[in-house]
Amino acid sequence: MADAEQMKKVAAIVNADPACRYVIPSAPGKRFSGDDKVTDLLYRCYELSRNEEDISEAFEIIKERYRDIIRGLGIDFSLEEEFKTIEMSILNHAGRDYIASRGEYLNGLILANYLGFKFLDAAKCIFFKENGSFDAELTNEKLAARLAKYERAVIPGFYGSMPNGTIKTFSRGGSDITGAIVARAAEADIYENWTDVSGFLMADPRIVENPKSIDVITYRELRELAYMGATVLHDESIFPVRYAGIPINIRNTNDPSAKGTMIVSSIKDATDKSVITGIAGKTGISIIFMEKDMMNAELGFGRRVLQVIEDNGISFEHLPSGVDTLSIVVHTAALEGKREKVLAELRQAVCPDTLNIEDGYALIAVVGRRMVAAKGTAQRVFRAVADADVNIKMIDQGSSEMDIIIGVHKSDYKTAINAIYHEFEK
Repeated sequence: MADAEQMKKVAAIVNADPACRYVIPSAPGKRFSGDDKVTDLLYRCYELSRNEEDISEAFEIIKERYRDIIRGLGIDFSLEEEFKTIEMSILNHAGRDYIASRGEYLNGLILANYLGFKFLDAAKCIFFKENGSFDAELTNEKLAARLAKYERAVIPGFYGSMPNGTIKTFSRGGSDITGAIVARAAEADIYENWTDVSGFLMADPRIVENPKSIDVITYRELRELAYMGATVLHDESIFPVRYAGIPINIRNTNDPSAKGTMIVSSIKDATDKSVITGIAGKTGISIIFMEKDMMNAELGFGRRVLQVIEDNGISFEHLPSGVDTLSIVVHTAALEGKREKVLAELRQAVCPDTLNIEDGYALIAVVGRRMVAAKGTAQRVFRAVADADVNIKMIDQGSSEMDIIIGVHKSDYKTAINAIYHEFEK
């Protein structure tokens, strides 16, 4: 949705399918390397206003982006009154969420006019609770009633409203989440998520050369891969449609003939012999290592450890353990400014024999619904990594046996992913 050409592609896709009834646009993104996203420009205006600095130059860039889109579409439509309202709101120190949401709002107005669809402001039909969390049931009730009145509509993504009417944005997932919410409320047959890639790949193409595409994946597998860094679709955006049992189809706006990836509740795939579905990972990981004799016999040991972690506002990724050892896997950034405090409180809480924090790790998840029935999968993972001369520092496997997670040094991250991929893509 970065420019008029992308908007035309969207319109062609929508108009080619009479069953496509509701469209959720994002804000204009980058048109080329080095370009600015409109949302980032809006955030810049917000910061300038807060610092009592002139916003006119930054806001003029935003206005011209939308004028370019309108000119490129050749429509008789103006956003000048909207620009005045938004600029005045910024100068009067409107909230950060309101300002950020205007990117989607303005793109939605343009797309609705170009398609000839009804425009539904997300602030009027997507709701948050007083504590800022998404109000799923109220939204589903009110949005379903609104959608029932219109055969086709454009609903801008990324935002909704608080009980007092102020704008609230989704912290992550943006328009993907809004699309899933609308699909649930509309009781859609399918939720098509159009992006700039032709679905999911077995591995990150920046790490593995020409990885295979994934034709079909389950919600559970997607959740595992997205959580571990696969970025095509944010994992939080699947919950509204997963709840309703609506399949998701990831499609490529620039290649609409590509079938993309289907995301479904379950798969009957006796003919599919692939053991794993995908590989994903993330860097920037630290591990808090501790050891204490007879740890397993000390009642409440784990609870006291986790209480320290919780009290310091840190979420843990994994807790691999032995009889007398425990490792707490966390994001390195979560320890910033808290390291010595966390170590001191852990020493006081559980008196470990040894305790230290090691940085510079990466996590790699090997995910597949067929792994539970495939003998020797773990052996193949470990052998592939060992043959690549990589040392595994941590091993964890979920109770569902759908994934195997290993920890390696960040310098071995890409090597390990390539080794695992080539072991299983044969």
